Amino acid sequence: MPADPSFTYKDAGVDIDAGNLLVERIKAPVKRTLRPEVIGGLGGFGGLFRVPEGYREPVLVAGTDGVGTKLKLAIENDAHDGVGIDLVAMCANDVVVQGAEPLFFLDYFVTPRLDVDVAERVIAGIARGCELAGAALLGGETAEHPGMHKAGEYDLAGFCVGIVERERIIDGSGIRAGDVVIGLASSGAHSNGFSLIRRVLERHPDDAGAPCGDRTLLEALLTPTRIYVRSVLALRERVEIKGLAHITGGGLIENIPRVLPEGLGVRLDASRWTRSPVFDWLERRGVAPDELHRTFNCGIGMVVIVAAPDAEAALRHLREAGEEAWAIGEVVADGAGRVEIN
Repeated sequence: MPADPSFTYKDAGVDIDAGNLLVERIKAPVKRTLRPEVIGGLGGFGGLFRVPEGYREPVLVAGTDGVGTKLKLAIENDAHDGVGIDLVAMCANDVVVQGAEPLFFLDYFVTPRLDVDVAERVIAGIARGCELAGAALLGGETAEHPGMHKAGEYDLAGFCVGIVERERIIDGSGIRAGDVVIGLASSGAHSNGFSLIRRVLERHPDDAGAPCGDRTLLEALLTPTRIYVRSVLALRERVEIKGLAHITGGGLIENIPRVLPEGLGVRLDASRWTRSPVFDWLERRGVAPDELHRTFNCGIGMVVIVAAPDAEAALRHLREAGEEAWAIGEVVADGAGRVEIN
């Protein structure tokens, strides 16, 4: 009986040499993210990280997320450089809400066939996001899965671990009626609601190149998610932060109540902040205001809740840190977990 022809992993769609080449290419951007607590470098089976000194009762805070269908829009338009920042932002912004400093980040990149040039751009963006968040890019996984996705596509997942002193955890328990709600400007739609955005674009494809502020609509949609870590951690050293909410899927309506004590609500005044023109476009194309508020951040990417006497100082410090920030509302006693937007 004749012998079967020889088989190789590369014939099956997995190129080990391409993976090794990618590791060499990303060493420089990864090195820029390293913190003093990192032990060793790339290539180990697990990343090693020493707990920072100075903590009496350290608590680790972990978060994981992806970029969602914004990736589809990025892939279709050869816009691979910003999605890595999106990936870090979605995780690190969640971690800082508890008052935690991000320590390290891990990524997972999966594709049917590894395009080293594309992967290098994506991971360079992840490294840049880690720099912005102050986290070390400690490791990750790049996997080729032939047949699992369409040719030219990939998917991303991210994992972030931070640390906070137990007595300094921000959990919203001290929030009271009369506290001030401060909104920090988003950079656009961030990484939420893109299934709806893409549906609207499918019906109005010519809008992609239309002006949207100082950019085209497509450029505005693909703007990376803003990372609020450094400004929030700096603010924590100056005033008491009673609560933080990262405004992701579910918008202001669903995310703010996650940090409110039982029985309290929030009343917001939409005239107090500037909404990105991306959301004006969505409304013009038929997305109702209620749907906008429960799907998108509508111009506010992070909410900070402080006592009324601290509000002016908080706004000043946030603006000095480079944030566009406004006092957008207040906590109310008769809200029962609701967010009312006028």
